[in-house]
Amino acid sequence: MLVGDALGVPYEFHPPHHIPPEALIEFDPPPGFVRAHRGVPPGTWSDDGAHALCLLSSLLDNGRLDLEDFSERLVRWQREGYLAVDGVVFDIGIQTSKALMRVALGALPEEAGPDGEWDNGNGSLMRVLPLALWHQGGDGALVADAARQSRVTHGHIRAQVCCALYCLWARRLLACTDDPFEDAARTLREVYQRTDDGDALQELDEIVLPGILPEGKGYVLDTLHSTKLVMAHGRYPQVVRRAIRLGHDTDTTACVAGGLAGIREGIQGIPARWRYGLRGGVLLAPLIEGLLAHG
Repeated sequence: MLVGDALGVPYEFHPPHHIPPEALIEFDPPPGFVRAHRGVPPGTWSDDGAHALCLLSSLLDNGRLDLEDFSERLVRWQREGYLAVDGVVFDIGIQTSKALMRVALGALPEEAGPDGEWDNGNGSLMRVLPLALWHQGGDGALVADAARQSRVTHGHIRAQVCCALYCLWARRLLACTDDPFEDAARTLREVYQRTDDGDALQELDEIVLPGILPEGKGYVLDTLHSTKLVMAHGRYPQVVRRAIRLGHDTDTTACVAGGLAGIREGIQGIPARWRYGLRGGVLLAPLIEGLLAHG
């Protein structure tokens, strides 16, 4: 997940026709490419990775999803660079910024995330993978927690459903099922039917699963279906590079897709130059150790 994020950082905001050929996409772009975030060293994860690590750290320290603690860590990230490489915050979404300001002013975490139709950025989807890796409860409990963590910054039901579907998708990949996405969708439908959550079921069947044309943009539904598109093509390097080739929100698409491709293929599926070129190891190592010990 972090490798995909860091790989996508230099290419963010560029349209597809400006992105270099697939084979040339590296932490350090080819000469002449006008990189985004020019002061950020190659191999640095963005807000995507930092938020995911905030979630993982909170889960490990509390043994449960504690929204107050999690939201406080996100505020610390924004103010202090907590779990950001070098302590430097260089990217934050408008919706997330608004939500964290509400948290800082005393809003309840579950009510902080804007919940309008146009408040469906991918900020809660980009960070949710650690929940699926950490969670040892049943599918219903995982779905509920995926939705709850979303509400801190993204309160609309669409973002919550996308986070739940993604977590089940990751869980089915861990279980090596034959068709992880379809299995996850079927399970999520059953969870909503069992809990009599008609609104979420309608959102799943009428909006989320039909999807949209994937364009690599910051809309949560676009990110989910862009991930589904690139996951069908090749091994880990091809998945993250094709995510970046979509252009626009390159770090997030490659982050979300890279996490799933990493589950599917394991650590050895990631090229060694990317694994060893990833910065922030001193922050990451104890969290990975904690996650492995938890599992």
